[in-house]
Amino acid sequence: MSVPKREYRHGFVAETYDLVYSSKDYRGEARKVVRILRSRLGRGRKGLLDVCCGTGEHLRYLKRSFRVEGLDGSRAMLRIARKKLPDVSFHSGDMMSFDLGREYDAVINLFSSIGYARSIRNLNRAIRCMARHLRPGGVLLVEPWVTPTAWRGRSAHLDVVEQPEIKIARASTSRRRGRLSWFDMHHLVATSKQTTHFVERHVLGLFTRGEMKQAFRKAGFGVEYDPEGLFGRGLYIGTKSGDGRRRQ
Repeated sequence: MSVPKREYRHGFVAETYDLVYSSKDYRGEARKVVRILRSRLGRGRKGLLDVCCGTGEHLRYLKRSFRVEGLDGSRAMLRIARKKLPDVSFHSGDMMSFDLGREYDAVINLFSSIGYARSIRNLNRAIRCMARHLRPGGVLLVEPWVTPTAWRGRSAHLDVVEQPEIKIARASTSRRRGRLSWFDMHHLVATSKQTTHFVERHVLGLFTRGEMKQAFRKAGFGVEYDPEGLFGRGLYIGTKSGDGRRRQ
């Protein structure tokens, strides 16, 4: 099959994504999300949008408690999510500019996806965009990337997957340039047919807690910060003001 290299590489990352993150406790994290949202929204099958939903693993569990939809910028990820959850609506879009023409009771943005905004300007755009999709009194949950002061410097990372039909080794070295963190993730994927190597670059912005809270307030949220969050990376919890005006 003749497929452009760029498309093939991104598709391969999507196909191996769930294997690489098979140890992530999506079920436990979803339980925490449900608990936080119910404490603020009450019970009932409220509408929820997962922005940067990836392959839909959180939604597998959240759909038991909410009317869920997902949005992601990767078509390859969305193909897997739709196959996994055929009864869920998924949308293609950028977290800084999507427009679905409707509002939800809750919007979530997990697994440090907000780091891909990279700049303060784009951080503000993303939070405003998500705010536009929330009803007054709605709740926005954003799981942050690390702060500039928490950055540990250069470090090496390795993830290994061993299953009967596939072996995966993903290695990377993290580095920093100003307020950006960089990862070149080298994937070595072996099947009975072939062994493939490709590199996936990730660049995430390093935002302070003050910058994160300010972005929420500018978008009309009252905001609180939970330092533990879903798995130790923290969580910002914003409640949209009832009159739609900005909070100071």
